[in-house]
Amino acid sequence: MASPQGRLLLVMTILGSGMAGIDATIVNVALPQIGRSFDSPFATLQWVVTGYALTLAAFILLGGLLGDRLGRQRVFVLGVAWFTAASLACGLAPTAWTLVASRVVQGVGGALLTPASLALLQSMIVREDRARAIGAWAGLGGVAMAVGPFVGGWLVDVASWRWVFLINLPIAAVTLAIAARLPRPAPTDRSQQAPLDVIGAGLGVVALAGTTYALTAAGEGGLPPFAVVAAVVGVVAAVIFVAHEHRTTAPMLPLGIFRSRTFSTVTVVTFLVYGGMGVVFLLLVVQLQVVAGWSPIASGIASLPTTLLMMIGSSRAGALGERMGPRLPMSVGPIVMALGIVLLLRTGPTTDYVLDVLPGVVVFGLGLTLMVAPLTATALSSAPDEHAGLASGINNAVARAGGLLGVAAVPPLAGLTGRVVEDPAAFDAGFRTAMLACAVIIAGGGLLAGAALRGRTVER
Repeated sequence: MASPQGRLLLVMTILGSGMAGIDATIVNVALPQIGRSFDSPFATLQWVVTGYALTLAAFILLGGLLGDRLGRQRVFVLGVAWFTAASLACGLAPTAWTLVASRVVQGVGGALLTPASLALLQSMIVREDRARAIGAWAGLGGVAMAVGPFVGGWLVDVASWRWVFLINLPIAAVTLAIAARLPRPAPTDRSQQAPLDVIGAGLGVVALAGTTYALTAAGEGGLPPFAVVAAVVGVVAAVIFVAHEHRTTAPMLPLGIFRSRTFSTVTVVTFLVYGGMGVVFLLLVVQLQVVAGWSPIASGIASLPTTLLMMIGSSRAGALGERMGPRLPMSVGPIVMALGIVLLLRTGPTTDYVLDVLPGVVVFGLGLTLMVAPLTATALSSAPDEHAGLASGINNAVARAGGLLGVAAVPPLAGLTGRVVEDPAAFDAGFRTAMLACAVIIAGGGLLAGAALRGRTVER
C-alpha cells in the first residue's frame, strides 16, 4: 500500500468496480427522461434496470472463475473494455429495447470486472496490507454506488440521460491507462489445468438467470406464466448443477470450498444482511417521498451520513478485523444496523430530519461500516489463494441474489403491493412492517456470525 504500484492498483480496482456499482443506481434517476425520449411504458423502463442486474448476478460467478483460470488482470481489463463498449451502445441506443439489450450486455462486463478487481487486491497486495486495501475498496465502492443518483441527476439536468452511460468512457480510459502501467503478472500455466467446466458454467448461468428473472417479475406484481417457467427451469438447473459439480473431475464450483465453516458462515451472513439492506435502501427513499412529502433529491441526500461513514471508516474497520478476527465485527455490525433500522421507524408524515432520520442512518451506517470490510476480507481469506476469484464471485453473487430476493419478497409480504404508493397511510403501515422484518433478518445474520465463527483466526 505504501508503494506507487500498490496505490495505482487500488485506484484501478476502485475505478473499475465503481463503474459497475454506479451503473446499478445511477440509471434510476434518468428513467423518466428515458421514458419521455422513447415514449415507453414503465414496464419497459423497469427492464432498463433489471436487465443489467439480471446478467450481473447470473455471470458474476463465472467471472470469478475466469479470473482464476485465465489471469485476474487480463479478465479485469477485458471486463472494463466490454463494459465500456456496452456503455457506448447504451448512450447511443436508438430505441428503448436497444437500450435494454445494451444494458444486458453491460451486466456481463460488470460480472467480469467486479470479482477480478477484488481478487487482484487479494493476490497482489502483501498480506499485512490486504485488510486495509480491501476496506478502502469496499468503502469507496459503496460511496460510488451511493453518489450514483446525485451524479445521474446532475447529468440529466445539464445534459441528457445519455450521459449517464457515456460518463463511463473517460473513467474507463483512466482505468485502462493505469492497467497499462502496472506490471504484467506471469502467464497462467495452462499445461496442468483441467479443461474449463463449460457444462457447469452453463447450468450455473441458467440457474441464476431463471431464479433472478422470476424473483424480479414477482417483485413487480404478479407472476406471469413465463416467470413460473423460468423459476422451474432455474431450480431444476440448480439441482443438476450441484449434482454435476459433485461428479465432474474439474468442477467450476469445487463444492469442497464450503467445507470451510468460516466461508459457509460468511456466505449465509452475506445473503441475510444484503437481503435486508436492499429493502431498507429502497423503502426509506420512497417513504420519505410518499409519506413525508420530501423531494427525490432531499430523500436521496438523507442517507448521506451512511456513505460518509463508509468512506471514512471502512479501511479502519478492515484493519480492526485483521487484528481482532472477524467474529466481533461480523456479529456486532449487523445488530447495530438492526438498531438503526428500528430508529428509522420514527419517520412519518411530520418527519424531522435531525430528530427522526439522522440518528437512524448514523447508527445504521456505523454498523454497516463495522461489518462490510471484515466480511469481504474473511470471504476471500477463508478460501485457498488459488480460489480467491471464485470466492469473490460467490460473495458478490450471494450479495446480489440476497438483495434481489429481499426486494422481491419482503415488500409484498408487508402489504406494499398494487397502487400503495398513492396511499400514504397504507404505505406507512407497510413500511413499518417491512422495516421490522429487515431488522430481524439482519440481526439474525449477526447472531449467526457470533455463534458460528470461532476465535481470531480464519479457518480455511
